[in-house]
Amino acid sequence: MTMDDQQFRKVSGDALLTLQQALERASEDYDFDVDSKEGALAIEFDDPPAKFVISPNSPVRQIWVSARVKSFKLDWDEAAAAFVLPADGRTLLQLIADVVGEQMGETVSLHDPR
Repeated sequence: MTMDDQQFRKVSGDALLTLQQALERASEDYDFDVDSKEGALAIEFDDPPAKFVISPNSPVRQIWVSARVKSFKLDWDEAAAAFVLPADGRTLLQLIADVVGEQMGETVSLHDPR
């Protein structure tokens, strides 16, 4: 199924809102801040200092993640009803939990708040 711009805005907006809520809950237990601005999310760390950015890319219907000097491009997977990383099948929540954990040097779990 080819997704139109309106459908992409809805699923990417929902995915980023879910991620933001999961990150806000996790930030109570871990040392990072999460901020939403102009449709993108930023995760900021003090020690060691870093900033990760998660944003929708409408023209290619992907969510792009810039974290730990890498970029990840996630595609919508209808069967999983989630954005997934084609290389290994990780969902957006799994990928962000992994890169946040790598940044902090500990295992981080993010749970869908729904």
